[in-house]
Amino acid sequence: MCASHVKKVQAQYSNPLNFILHPIRLKLILASVTAAVGSMLTLVPLIAITWVISTIFTEVTTLGGSQQGDDKILWMMLLSIGCLLLGMLLLTVSELIAHLADHEITGQLQSKITQHLTQVPLGWFTGRSSGEVKQIMQDDIGLLHSLTAHFYPAVGRAFGTISVAVIFLLMMDWRMAILALLPFLGFVIFLRKAMRASGNNIQQFATQLGQINSATVEFIHAIPIVKTFGKTGQASQGYQQAVHSFADVFRIFTRPLVKSMAHAHAMISPITILGVVLLSGTLLISLGWLKPINLLPFMLITPTICAPVLLLHTLLHDLQASQAAAQRILALLDTPVLPMAKGNPQLQIKDSSIDFHQVSYGYTAQHQVLSDLNFSLKSGTITAIVGPSGAGKSTIAQLLLRFFDPVAGKIMLGGVDLRDIQTTTLYQQIGFVLQDTRLIHASVRDNIALGRPNANQQEIENAAKAANIHDRIMALPQGYQSIVGKDAQLSGGERQRISIARAILLDPPILVLDEATAAADIENEIAIQDALSKFAQGRTLLVIAHRLDTIMNADQILVLDQGKIVEQGTHEALFAQQGLYHQLWSYTEKHVHTQMGEASC
Repeated sequence: MCASHVKKVQAQYSNPLNFILHPIRLKLILASVTAAVGSMLTLVPLIAITWVISTIFTEVTTLGGSQQGDDKILWMMLLSIGCLLLGMLLLTVSELIAHLADHEITGQLQSKITQHLTQVPLGWFTGRSSGEVKQIMQDDIGLLHSLTAHFYPAVGRAFGTISVAVIFLLMMDWRMAILALLPFLGFVIFLRKAMRASGNNIQQFATQLGQINSATVEFIHAIPIVKTFGKTGQASQGYQQAVHSFADVFRIFTRPLVKSMAHAHAMISPITILGVVLLSGTLLISLGWLKPINLLPFMLITPTICAPVLLLHTLLHDLQASQAAAQRILALLDTPVLPMAKGNPQLQIKDSSIDFHQVSYGYTAQHQVLSDLNFSLKSGTITAIVGPSGAGKSTIAQLLLRFFDPVAGKIMLGGVDLRDIQTTTLYQQIGFVLQDTRLIHASVRDNIALGRPNANQQEIENAAKAANIHDRIMALPQGYQSIVGKDAQLSGGERQRISIARAILLDPPILVLDEATAAADIENEIAIQDALSKFAQGRTLLVIAHRLDTIMNADQILVLDQGKIVEQGTHEALFAQQGLYHQLWSYTEKHVHTQMGEASC
């Protein structure tokens, strides 16, 4: 997520973590209280041991032992065993409650995020890498799992143990208790210093972690190209830069912590605590303020506080990381979505004509892609859009498919604004084959029938034959039931032909082709073009092409440059103008002749 959006969410929600965990707050409180009571009970045997030893020592030195004293010791041991078993049961129940609460909130968040991602504009994804989205959906949810499933029971255990131990020591001798607990005060002082130091850099650390995730994913995807062209250093340059940047941020993040945390941990190590107890006890015994036997509880109980205190420190670090994760999750859920059309029965799509009225679009305020577009596609005609790379051609197709809405103007389909047409109705009217082909992890049959799940096998096979992919499908291990990515390892051209078969099966009145044969091999390109030309007859067709020889017979050609229509007309009229279209045509012919010359060599 961008830093500005995260800061906006941070300002909007004073405590993002509490907001996210609100639905399971009562369960988490119950888990903490149950764990606290359980830990208190598990400490009873240790307290009982000190009482038994003190009792035995007292009776031996005074009465020489008695049956009554033995009975007290026996009942105390039985009570200790009962408390231990009950405490262990409560701790188990606490973990169960916390994990059930974690399961509930994780399911809710994953469902909300998944649903939200299906509604955000495509432009949102173009401005973000897969590593950032993965960090939120996997890493940040994982951080919250650690918090909800383990943090609250652990906090309950720690506070339960510490509170019982401190109360018991104060009851034994308040002066000795204060001296024995002084190292823990020093630990708190050094810990606060360390937390302040890390808090200043935690967001930068998290941002850099997302960037290195993105760089890793991109580098892995580039490995085939690296092996082909052998440019290892160039391909890994972005990854290496991300690693170095992360190392610098990590060094800045950890350096202030090391010294403070080393002092803090040294203050409450069991050896340090035991040494302080012995020195303090020797002093009080020499002054006659403490009996030697009364030093035993402090020697046994005080070191048991070390582990819970260290646990609280670890939990505070997890809490800090979870706060940052919660901010990123809320920032994602706060991302604006495309308004869903409710569908007005009074609005009827009259025909398959399309009109762009003063349409503008930009991914950001600084990145304006299209500006004030005005053009129409009449029913049953072919319109081609050409222009230099980056002119905004594919963006027009994506706007027509309502992958995102224009920031200004409107797009009309049969006299109805696209924003007033329900998604299911829109995609019954418009079929598309885009340059970036996407298939779902399902059977080949399901991928072709994605727009018409009730289509029969014969209709699906006819569509596949028209797209020249039927024979390839039949050669797969399970035929049409082969799972894409598992049974079927398809090339880019094959995946695009399945996408073409999907559009043919849908049989829409409007067809959008964005370089439909871009990934097809030469052997099949002619067959696909022939299939598409037959299929396109009688339909409103929008073709986005880089190869100008494929759109010579279009009813109208729009020449796009820097997001604006600079020329418009038929092939003959535009070619005669000697403008940008003529330059593009000349460049294409020169490029084709060059390729043919290289192939003949």
